[in-house]
Amino acid sequence: MKAIINVGLVGYGFASKTFHAPLIQATDGLDLVAVSSSDAAKVQADVDVEVERQALALCQRSDIDLIVIPTPNNTHFSLAKAALMAGKHVVVDKPFTVTPSEAKQLKALAIDKERLVSVFHNRRWDSDFLTIKALLEAGTLGRVSGFESRFDRFRPEVRDRWREKATPGGGIWYDLGPHLLDQACELFGMPNAILLDLGVRRDDAKADDDFLALLEYDGCRVSLSAGTLIAESTPRFRINGTKGSYLKYGLDPQEDRLKAGEAPTPHWGNDTPGTLTLREGDGDDAPLVRREHATQAGNYHAYYQGVAASIRDKTPLPVDIDDALRSMVLLEAGLDSHRQRRWIPLKHHL
Repeated sequence: MKAIINVGLVGYGFASKTFHAPLIQATDGLDLVAVSSSDAAKVQADVDVEVERQALALCQRSDIDLIVIPTPNNTHFSLAKAALMAGKHVVVDKPFTVTPSEAKQLKALAIDKERLVSVFHNRRWDSDFLTIKALLEAGTLGRVSGFESRFDRFRPEVRDRWREKATPGGGIWYDLGPHLLDQACELFGMPNAILLDLGVRRDDAKADDDFLALLEYDGCRVSLSAGTLIAESTPRFRINGTKGSYLKYGLDPQEDRLKAGEAPTPHWGNDTPGTLTLREGDGDDAPLVRREHATQAGNYHAYYQGVAASIRDKTPLPVDIDDALRSMVLLEAGLDSHRQRRWIPLKHHL
């Protein structure tokens, strides 16, 4: 493979402008050469690239090696299929597709075309999540008995955008659910079962804007939730174990820094500390001591560095296609749970 991998970006909405274009441009070995958009002036005000009016024309360009697809969820399957058929490697923003069936078709096509497909689960490189992985790997909390992950916002006004419409792939479950599900599976693997409650809480909302998902693991309960009417600060993470607890408030700062136009730097992913509460000494009477715990620096840039290395050097992808498929299974099983109002076993879903 040549040293420089040419990249084509489909569309220039929020995800393309805020996440993908800046991270691609910051990655050695990747060159963003073209974007598909009906508004060339909007694109070229930010990046000096060629603009194709149609995504399919972008996929057919012989000078492009990698197609990146940060478009509405219900277009992921058709665009990724077109890119693979054109012989391109593919990155798709989360969620991979709308259904596991579509995801499995793309996996089979990628194998047939001998091309790589990865999904942009960037929150694997959140500062607090990297910190939690290190704590669990070190056994600092002992055996984990409870894990709570929240993604709360206060957005009472319903906006006119595809994410908030009652269409396949719309709603908060398909928007924030993939992040929380992927993180939980990275820590604990595939759960035994899932229970989901979806809500439509805001005035005039058409799609789900609130959820609570419970994942069943042997000896551990995982709670994942997100809402749009949460004005008071809530913990981003709370973990309880046989040796103590970890608590973290506040979101990883990388998204806000990207929105502000900052480029990745060595200190770009620095975050505020969390709190560790551990027993100091042996015995039931030993005191519990609460201390600040430094948060590792987040690093979204690592995702595209990993993609470039995978294409160039055949190293493992930063997010494997089977990991993305796992999230699709959980998203669909969650919808089944909500409709049937019961736990859905997952043993035979993969």
